[in-house]
Amino acid sequence: MNRADAWAIVTEYTQSESLRRHMLSVESAMRAYAKRMNGDIELWGVVGLLHDFDYERYPNVATEGHPVVGSKILRERGVDETIIHAILAHAPEITGVEPETDMEKVLLAVDELTGFLIAVVLVRPSKSILDVELSSVRKKWKDKTFAAPVNRHEIEERAKALGVELDDHIQTVLDAMKADADKLGLRGNIPA
Repeated sequence: MNRADAWAIVTEYTQSESLRRHMLSVESAMRAYAKRMNGDIELWGVVGLLHDFDYERYPNVATEGHPVVGSKILRERGVDETIIHAILAHAPEITGVEPETDMEKVLLAVDELTGFLIAVVLVRPSKSILDVELSSVRKKWKDKTFAAPVNRHEIEERAKALGVELDDHIQTVLDAMKADADKLGLRGNIPA
């Protein structure tokens, strides 16, 4: 499956701009890690882009909801099992599919972190990821009332499972999202 086909599925199933932004952000992070870990950049990107495509229609994370329903839709469309397995592995507590490959472990590690970074951007006066630095992310990280639903411990553990220090992990994802600021709609009021 190529990126254009994956994007067509995303736009068919997802109308929410914020959810699309999330999937695009995860795609950016996945591509950055693929480069870093000698993975297949296109495959990793497609996995990141597709991982939540069914969430808007099937928001109940359960055996009859996300991502199980999405995996069935993808299977019916003939999508490669490698992609389907990775998507199922990003919710192992529901699917029973544990992340095995570097690609699957990275998906788990970047998924929630991208949402936290977007939250950091949206409270800045500039509304731009381009002026977000690691220090500002870490300051928000310590404030447990900020983006309270984000499980920081889980992100820390997933970075550790990759063998990456938390600051390095945050910086990698932040840099990837900065590189795609326009595509993510995160340039804010900083001129091009």
